[in-house]
Amino acid sequence: MTVDVLMTIEELLEQVQEDIENPDTSYKLRTARQLLSIFEQRNEDLSVAISEAVSDDELRERLRDLGYLSTRRESRGLQ
Repeated sequence: MTVDVLMTIEELLEQVQEDIENPDTSYKLRTARQLLSIFEQRNEDLSVAISEAVSDDELRERLRDLGYLSTRRESRGLQ
């Protein structure tokens, strides 16, 4: 779920950045997109750490269903 939200925000920012002619505004949007990318990577790293720490497959699947863990496929935008 979090990955979907992050990807949607990224897409919206990218579309707006393409329409902006002001270089300062474009810079701010590009910076926001880079920060979003960092957040997405940290989210993926956290999911991996939790997944490795939780040895119970059933619990790990429930956490994934609730959106606390993302699959590697989702985190790379491959849905």
